Amino acid sequence: MSGEVSPVVHTIEARVHGRVLVQRPPSPGPWPMLVGFHGYAEDADIHLRALTGTGATGWLIASVQALHPFYTRQQRVVANWMTSQDRELAIADNVDYVGRALERLRDSYGEPTRRVFAGFSQGGAMAYRAAARFPCAGVLVLAADVPPDVAAHPARALPRVLIGRGTRDEWYTEDKHRADLATLASIAATVDSCVFDGGHEWTPAFCAAAARFLGTIVNSES
Repeated sequence: MSGEVSPVVHTIEARVHGRVLVQRPPSPGPWPMLVGFHGYAEDADIHLRALTGTGATGWLIASVQALHPFYTRQQRVVANWMTSQDRELAIADNVDYVGRALERLRDSYGEPTRRVFAGFSQGGAMAYRAAARFPCAGVLVLAADVPPDVAAHPARALPRVLIGRGTRDEWYTEDKHRADLATLASIAATVDSCVFDGGHEWTPAFCAAAARFLGTIVNSES
């Protein structure tokens, strides 16, 4: 329509509440802490089960749920971390949320002996962002590429990284994996890879690699 004026967009800061599920070891603390971020259309409960599958015995495990819930067709509540709309604002909101979650975990359970961030699929970007901004000893990522904001402007050096990729994963492809290895090398990150027979999923092979990775982190305390 001729002469139509585009609407003015205002972005308004709003307060929302996020959920963090915590599984505490039976032994007395302090403990190492594994903080995880789920994939698109998952929730903290799904991711907590995946994290416990790594055999992280003796770790305090915290599964952080994304701030944007929605219903599946089966009426299950799931969540996602962001969309392309107002992406930079969403990144800032999510990083602030992670910082607040870490403060709550520290206040509730004490300072961890070691901290590792973990992420699957869309949550992998959050694991990288958390590792680039908050102190940690490792980052464990499955089926997710390095976000451009971390690659271009890491706020702190990344710790040791474990990347997992299924050979039949149609989203996180071999080309993306190879590009990530080059990107991480360019910012001097130490990287281990686990390429397994599988798709876009947690598998026993990746869980075993993650268990070895976490064991290395714990043993580095001595």
